Amino acid sequence: MSFSKILKDWLFKAYLKSNKAVPSGLVDLQKYFRSNDAITFKRHQEDGLIVAVSENFRFGSIVTFGENERELDEKIKDAILTSFGIPSSYAKEAGIVRNGDERQSFAYAAA
Repeated sequence: MSFSKILKDWLFKAYLKSNKAVPSGLVDLQKYFRSNDAITFKRHQEDGLIVAVSENFRFGSIVTFGENERELDEKIKDAILTSFGIPSSYAKEAGIVRNGDERQSFAYAAA
């Protein structure tokens, strides 16, 4: 993630907290996971990268990639946040966690 994106997200978070507000996407995210199953992803190798594609996201597809498992996990969580319009600085509040340790298919849900 670029430094400018991180800075922008944290400034947005500081502005919202000063007004005692949170992004509406956090509410939408929690409603989504209460009403639907976890978002499952299939992964495959492509050009030396690990590519993950969502299988059951109700609002389309989430596609992201990473050079290793750690980076892929981070990018999937950020992609889920982005799909709900939530700045990455709210990752802790969103509480998205990975469920399962399958090598080819895995799921993410809000804790």
